[in-house]
Amino acid sequence: MPQTPMTIRIDSQQKAKFDSLCEQFGMSANTAINIFVRQVIRLRRIPFIISATETDEDIRAKAIQTIREIREDAKNRPEMTLEEINAEINAVREARRQTV
Repeated sequence: MPQTPMTIRIDSQQKAKFDSLCEQFGMSANTAINIFVRQVIRLRRIPFIISATETDEDIRAKAIQTIREIREDAKNRPEMTLEEINAEINAVREARRQTV
């Protein structure tokens, strides 16, 4: 089958790392890319999941929402005396002892 050259641009540090890994796998970067292309054609999709990670802003917004929910939950709970708190702690400790 006739072959056609293909040119891609890639960061030089990433290329060096990719070349090194391919060498460890016992193949050239060209072979690895051809394997990728064959998989895309065979599967008719990218052969791995591509997804965006949460941004710091997303994580911060979720944390703030969680804190608000905890505060609201705390407002709706009845006040506990020190004796009640200690009784709960002792009950948890006793339950742990029984499972060990």
